[in-house]
Amino acid sequence: MVTAASRVLHVVNFPLIHITFSSRGLKVTFITTPSNAPFISSKTNKHRNISSSIIPFPKVQDLPQGCENTADLPSMALLVLFIEATKKMKQPFEDVLRDMIDDGCPPICVISNFFLGWTLESCRLFGIPRILSHGMGVFSVAVSKSTSLNVPRIKKVSPLDPIELTELKIPFTLNIGDIPDVLLNGDPNEPSVRLLMELEEADVNSWGVVNSLEEIEGDYVGAFESNYCNEAKAYCVGPLLLYDELDQELDDAYIKWLDKYVESNQSGSVIYVSYDGMACHPFIWVRVKEEGLVVYDWVEQQSTLAHPSIGGFFSHCGWNSVLEDLVNGVPLLTWPVLGTEQALNAKLVTTGLGAGLVVPQRDIGGEKIMTIDRGVICERVKELMGGEKGRKVKERAQELGQLARHAVEKGRKLDELIAQFTNNM
Repeated sequence: MVTAASRVLHVVNFPLIHITFSSRGLKVTFITTPSNAPFISSKTNKHRNISSSIIPFPKVQDLPQGCENTADLPSMALLVLFIEATKKMKQPFEDVLRDMIDDGCPPICVISNFFLGWTLESCRLFGIPRILSHGMGVFSVAVSKSTSLNVPRIKKVSPLDPIELTELKIPFTLNIGDIPDVLLNGDPNEPSVRLLMELEEADVNSWGVVNSLEEIEGDYVGAFESNYCNEAKAYCVGPLLLYDELDQELDDAYIKWLDKYVESNQSGSVIYVSYDGMACHPFIWVRVKEEGLVVYDWVEQQSTLAHPSIGGFFSHCGWNSVLEDLVNGVPLLTWPVLGTEQALNAKLVTTGLGAGLVVPQRDIGGEKIMTIDRGVICERVKELMGGEKGRKVKERAQELGQLARHAVEKGRKLDELIAQFTNNM
């Protein structure tokens, strides 16, 4: 007989790669698919309390064979089809959970990606809490959910006038241009919007997000939690990447290229430019020989931002990029051109936290013009890397980085999360 005292604390991740809970001695199982398994194995094979369980990815017409990750999609037009395809993994997923229970090692929780909303029903079947790991931060989720409740009123606001969200106390101004367009103008008959509504329903019935930090977003936690059922909490355990930091030095060519700037006493002189790997942008890049480096393959972003030669990050402001940046104390130059909640993240970083500068965008009738004059970008880069405003935002970014690391070192929120589910055993 397995008692509460003797039971192994077991966490299931599907399909996340963070190994956070293993740092607290918990048993961790990653549920993954054949094409993703080698990558997960490469990150976890040194940890004795981590294992993987592989389930098949369904074969779907119009999806390339072996495409089992959104990063492998040939076009984001296939995203809805991809997410719908994951629903066919429901039965194999439940079979894995059932085997764990039969073996006397049931999970205390399942950490699930936002886009796998169907895992909520599976978790309920076995009485296992589903913790949702958002790709968004607490602030952007709180604003998005509050906006959804006030769409008719907000749509009447002039593009130049501030938006008032009575459920939130925001110490800076938001405009319509900061709000994801799908919230204001999404057609509920569109498959992508219908899917988003379905995922939102699973979201509010789960246990909130874990990939955030109270020192950065604590002012918005209450508003975030008010949107959730079952007294769900926003467990801001800190940037998960800090629990999983690499324990070996990278030997990649781009790291060696960065090293030479440290060796020549030019630390902090390089600006790192990276946009979402799932977005494709045609471009012409001129004059990079000896002055710059274009990397065509995957880059380990956390190690790059941690490199002492990096003095700034030119970013689209996806939430993971923002976290990876701030924990390394690097100031941001924000250009949120890829949609979703990135304009909210940019506003939080620049106006709310004072840790970055914004690339000004032309606005015609409330519509942002995405083409930016090279002179504007040059001026912003120079200011970030060597101007007075750049110095101030760098100091603030470094301050936030120290707060993030101290919070993770204490690990209080992670321990609270583990205790919450341990007490429910």
